[in-house]
Amino acid sequence: MEDLGENTTVLSTLRSLNNFISQRVEGGSGLDISTSAPGSLQMQYQQSMQLEERAEQIRSKSHLIQVEREKMQMELSHKRARVELERAASTSARNYEREVDRNQELLTRIRQLQEREAGAEEKMQEQLERNRQCQQNLDAASKRLREKEDSLAQAGETISALKGRISELQWSVMDQEMRVKRLESEKQELQEQLDLQHKKWQEANQKIQELQASQEARADHEQQIKDLEQKLSLQEQDAAIVKNMKSELVRLPRLERELKQLREESMHLREMRETNGLLQEELEGLQRKLGRQEKMQETLVGLELENERLLAKLQSWERLDQTTGLSIRTPEDLSRFVVELQQRELALKDKNSAVTSSARGLEKARQQLQEELRQVSGQLLEERKKRETHEALARRLQKRVLLLTKERDGMRAILGSYDSELTSAEYSPQLTRRMREAEDMVQKVHSHSAEMEAQLSQALEELGGQKQRADMLEMELKMLKSQSSSAEQSFLFSREEVDTLRLKVEELEGERRRLEEEKRMLEAQLERRVLQGDYDQSRTKVLHMSLNPASVARQRLREDHSQLQAECERLRGLLRAMERGGTVPTDLEAAAASLPSSKEVAELKKQVESAELKNQRLKEVFQTKIQEFRKACYTLTGYQIDITTENQYRLTSLYAEHPGDCLIFKGGGGPMWTSSSWKPRVTTACSSLPQ
Repeated sequence: MEDLGENTTVLSTLRSLNNFISQRVEGGSGLDISTSAPGSLQMQYQQSMQLEERAEQIRSKSHLIQVEREKMQMELSHKRARVELERAASTSARNYEREVDRNQELLTRIRQLQEREAGAEEKMQEQLERNRQCQQNLDAASKRLREKEDSLAQAGETISALKGRISELQWSVMDQEMRVKRLESEKQELQEQLDLQHKKWQEANQKIQELQASQEARADHEQQIKDLEQKLSLQEQDAAIVKNMKSELVRLPRLERELKQLREESMHLREMRETNGLLQEELEGLQRKLGRQEKMQETLVGLELENERLLAKLQSWERLDQTTGLSIRTPEDLSRFVVELQQRELALKDKNSAVTSSARGLEKARQQLQEELRQVSGQLLEERKKRETHEALARRLQKRVLLLTKERDGMRAILGSYDSELTSAEYSPQLTRRMREAEDMVQKVHSHSAEMEAQLSQALEELGGQKQRADMLEMELKMLKSQSSSAEQSFLFSREEVDTLRLKVEELEGERRRLEEEKRMLEAQLERRVLQGDYDQSRTKVLHMSLNPASVARQRLREDHSQLQAECERLRGLLRAMERGGTVPTDLEAAAASLPSSKEVAELKKQVESAELKNQRLKEVFQTKIQEFRKACYTLTGYQIDITTENQYRLTSLYAEHPGDCLIFKGGGGPMWTSSSWKPRVTTACSSLPQ
């Protein structure tokens, strides 16, 4: 602004000087004309020419003075601008060096953070593995606890069943003892009764024999009585006859005595019959008693057998201490053993509750750790994103610094060219404009670097907080590891079972994968067969139409093919005949007549050549357009893609540190737009990429 003010003052002074000179010239010319009015015209002309020459000299001198002043001012402004540019260049170089140092520090910090992040990721993976192992241990322990609970439940059921059985056996033993005692007393009584009954039976047998003898005697007596009655009737008849015949009156008292005897005997026989009926009743009662006695003997035999069986059971209970190794000889020992089992069951239940509570605590801690791990993983992802943004900002700064250095070099070159080529009038405004633009760019770079430093400090503070959180998580993980180790020691599970289960799980996983692969292969074969036209005859029915368009098209294709084959054969025969130079058959002449003429062939050749030229031009245009498109993509995106071999592509960055840094991708057999068909190849640039 000061230079512009100085230039305006110089121009105003020059204008005032020119006006003053023109006024003096006009005044002098007026005086000369008035004094030399009577002179000649030639003298006036000479004077006017001299005055014009003087005015021209004065104007040239004033213009030279003005140009010299402007030159001095331009040299001063040029020196000032050069000094300021050198100062700005030195400050920009210092700032650039500072930015480079800061970028290097940022890169080192970023690498350190990457290493810390990698270490944290490794620790997280180790912790995840440990958590998985803890989960597996917890699952195995829970399975063990379930098995123990099932075994305890079964033991409790068996104990309750044994208690009931023992109580039943005790009651049955007591009942059996009472029954045995009662049966022994009854047996003694029955034995005594049996002895008495034996005696009575013997007496009854004797009486029965006597009765049988008396019955025989009674039968004889009855026969005798019958005989006597007959005799009596006869005697009565005889008595009647005696009455009539008084000759037998002498025998009457003797007959009366015999009759008395016979009556006494009949009375005695009647008494004997009554006693015989009584004896028969007594015999029947004795027989019933004998049946009851036999039944009692049978029940006694059954009771003796049951007693022997119970004695065998008692002996087996007494032998339990030998078979089971337990001191169980009596039901009291068994009840004590049951009480001990109940106490053990209570202790195991207490342990089980403690283990379940610890397992729940571990599960809650594991869930909390998982939540914290998720939070940490989210924070790590955020930190990665921030790191990527910082890296992108650092790259942008590097690019900006490169652009600034290029612009500085360009400004220096422009200033040199201005020093050598431009005129003095055009130099100062362009220089000031460039200086303003350079100052604006430097201020923007300073503000951007300050923002980057603020973001970097904020990121470092956040990383410090994350590091503290990671340390806290590591301490908590160590505590959980110690708790899990104590839980593992308390669980006392066997590694062999875990290994076998793991092997079984791996085998099942392998079998599942194999079955899935077989399923995929079968599905692919089924789809291939379906595409080939195969179908399930049990589900699908094929209807053959009489007017099928596909069959009609196939028939037409066959006919066209046969016609073309016949025409080819005719043409081959014509060519052979023409090559031999002999006579051409009539059918071949007709075929030759049907061929196109030479003009038509020439026209067709011209059309083919023009089409080939068009294709060639299109190819050239396409190649040029492709080159332009590739250059535009390269300049806009900063990446270039080249085809090295078949299905192999090379990706090169514009801002690569080395010209040989590139990524190579191998295309698979699938479609190019799917990500699964691209496979990266290992190069030297892959090792420098972050994992």
